[in-house]
Amino acid sequence: MYYRTLGLSGLRVSAVGLGCMGMSHAYGAPADKGEMTELLADAVEMGYTFFDTAEMYGTPDRPHDNEELLGEALRRFRDRIAIATKFGISFECPEAGGTHAVIPDSRPATIRRAVEGSLRRLRTDRIDLYYQHRIDPKVAPEEVAGVMAGLIREGKILHWGISEATEEYLRRAHAVCPVTAVQNRYSMMARWHEALFPVLEELGVGFVAFSPLANGLLTDCYTADSTFDPATNYRASMPQFRRESFERNRTLFELVEGLAEEHRATPSQIALAWMMNKRPWIVPIPGTTKLSHLEENLRTPDFNLAAEEWRELETAVAAIPVVGDRYNAEQQRQVGR
Repeated sequence: MYYRTLGLSGLRVSAVGLGCMGMSHAYGAPADKGEMTELLADAVEMGYTFFDTAEMYGTPDRPHDNEELLGEALRRFRDRIAIATKFGISFECPEAGGTHAVIPDSRPATIRRAVEGSLRRLRTDRIDLYYQHRIDPKVAPEEVAGVMAGLIREGKILHWGISEATEEYLRRAHAVCPVTAVQNRYSMMARWHEALFPVLEELGVGFVAFSPLANGLLTDCYTADSTFDPATNYRASMPQFRRESFERNRTLFELVEGLAEEHRATPSQIALAWMMNKRPWIVPIPGTTKLSHLEENLRTPDFNLAAEEWRELETAVAAIPVVGDRYNAEQQRQVGR
């Protein structure tokens, strides 16, 4: 089994983590709870030790469903795993289906309420890694970091991090309470956060990559003809899943598929190995509801290329323009893009 340490924090986790959002939220109707409970147990037995969730992953009628699922499924493995969850956003229209703007709220009182709720739902006495889910422009990073320092002193959280972090925000927060990890979107199709890597190296902060397979586009699961229910599946509103985007990104998909075929790997393994080869403190957290994909992703560290082959792949990927984004214009604005 392969492990990685997130920066200088000492938080050691499986080299590939498991993003659990899609079990309850965003990618269709929630999966069967019994099946997901079994899948999570299988993940632990395979060697996964890093599980990612958030207080707002759920449905209109069960808004915290994902934390509740993990709390029930993982409690008997609690001392063998690290659980990451998040605070700080809510939906503009939580009672309705589909995608909606999110409302950031990182006021100290809100954080305090959120951590108690997450501890209760996760059936645990501590959260291994607690992320600020989105930056709240109304609350200074120093104030958020001060609350995190207090929660660490109290033993309610062991480490903290920031999702969709910028350099300025990270530096200011880190100066008050050291940040263990930044969780940003990163994949062959979303590379702008590479500009943050030197800062993470300098500060000793790890990087957790969400959507490392570009919401499934870097697998062999979708085509230009794939359709999604806009009431339950965020992919229906993602510009990167539009037919014109898919067709214009075909060069990248064919590059990944060709390399996978050449090396008897899968496109997912190529895409994950590409990012893991960049820095030893990068941990991807691909999500899945299927046992076969769980096994496939965990085997990624077994895949390797010669140094020259990695350089050739990097050059090829960098030369291919990517069309379309995960977020629409309003969502991009909210994460500072």
